[in-house]
Amino acid sequence: MTAGSDGANETELPRILGVRDLVLFNLAAVVGLRWLATAGKAGPSALALWLLAAVFFFVPQGLVVTELSSRFPQEGGIYRWTKSALGEKHGYLCGWCYWISNVLYYPNLLISAAVIATFVVGKGETGLTSDWTYVLSATLFCLWLAVFLNIVGLGTGKWLQNAGGIGTYLPGVILILLGGYAMISGQPSANPITRQNIVPDLGHLPGLNLWASIAFAFAGLELSSAMGGEVRDPRRTLPRAILISAPLIALVYILGTGAMLWLMPAGEINIVSGFLQATTVGARGVGPSLWWLAPLAAAAYTLGNIGGVGAWLTGPARVAFAIGLDRYFPPAFGRVHPRWKTPHVAILVQAGLATVFLLLSVLGKGTTVERAYLILLDTQLLIYFIPFIYLFLSFLIHRRTPAPPETVRVPGGTVGATVVGVSGLLVTLFAMGVATIPPGDDAQPMLFVLKVVGGAASFVVVGGLVYWRAHRRAS
Repeated sequence: MTAGSDGANETELPRILGVRDLVLFNLAAVVGLRWLATAGKAGPSALALWLLAAVFFFVPQGLVVTELSSRFPQEGGIYRWTKSALGEKHGYLCGWCYWISNVLYYPNLLISAAVIATFVVGKGETGLTSDWTYVLSATLFCLWLAVFLNIVGLGTGKWLQNAGGIGTYLPGVILILLGGYAMISGQPSANPITRQNIVPDLGHLPGLNLWASIAFAFAGLELSSAMGGEVRDPRRTLPRAILISAPLIALVYILGTGAMLWLMPAGEINIVSGFLQATTVGARGVGPSLWWLAPLAAAAYTLGNIGGVGAWLTGPARVAFAIGLDRYFPPAFGRVHPRWKTPHVAILVQAGLATVFLLLSVLGKGTTVERAYLILLDTQLLIYFIPFIYLFLSFLIHRRTPAPPETVRVPGGTVGATVVGVSGLLVTLFAMGVATIPPGDDAQPMLFVLKVVGGAASFVVVGGLVYWRAHRRAS
């Protein structure tokens, strides 16, 4: 198996992942029930945005990743695809942005897990959720637990991701069932859904920021492809896992948001813990005997987020591993642990940087959990969508070249492939644009823009300096 991106560097990694592992991996990596709260706060128009994002971004993403992963099943995923299509510089920039954006992602995911975990012990309505002593302690513990399990081997770490996939999806199913019960039993909707209010207000610029969040919520199907060298029969397994998991992801987002809107007024939804608020309301509507549903959902969600961290540790680490083999990152990134056969250096560096950014996110007068969460989110959105520009461009380029007979092609021939690639590319660019729009209640909108755009640009510049130094040393 070739772990490097050009066949020159070969490092054997054990092939231990099957279809079930990848389906649960995709659920843990992509599904984030916190997005239901983000969408729910916008009201019924969020349902239309979910549908639009599914049709014009999620479906194209799934089709493109299916074709590219069956065409190039080796380790490295999106980095390899871009390098093959556009050359080493663009391949490196794509890989760097993909890797560093996920370092920024861990604080968001872990902060959300720490807040939701308070509901397990009945402290969800207290000041504990804004206590940074608790939040930092909980997030760091979860981060380094995921690091340990993924370093000792993907055979061990995959069980964290598998449990995370189940833990992520179960609370969504509970919420959907509670919303369905409320609807069938005749309980009126907390947010009347009409033909007028379901149409998004495209003239309300701050509200368009939601579009970036919803598109981002659908991103992540490409992650499992980064581990192609550790998948059994990857040309068949990777596409099958996407075809199974993609409908499950779309359903939980759309139906989950609908259930939340039926159970709770949009103005009362908390951006971090809103889905759990709705679960509590729905359980009370059924009867007091279901008091345990909300703590169960909170516990499952916490486990799901830890599994999500494990997924986003192990996938981007394989991208950094491939870049390390190509010598753009320090060669240590390309090392495999002699006992556990994992790219341990890449994982440790990611976790170390994530710890630093987590600590930095709390600095500044008047910082709150929610404000730090939003700024980190939008900074990461800009960086993370750069690889998606490369994803769709690389697909359009590769589509013009011969492919192995086992490749799962996008249907519709050249026309279908062009429509899919262009659709995904345009939505990506649009999402990047609206990600820079500050929330409507921000007292200092220009400062928000400077933090988000300036932070994203700074990370890109740092990546360029790393590449320049590596290229100069090689020359």
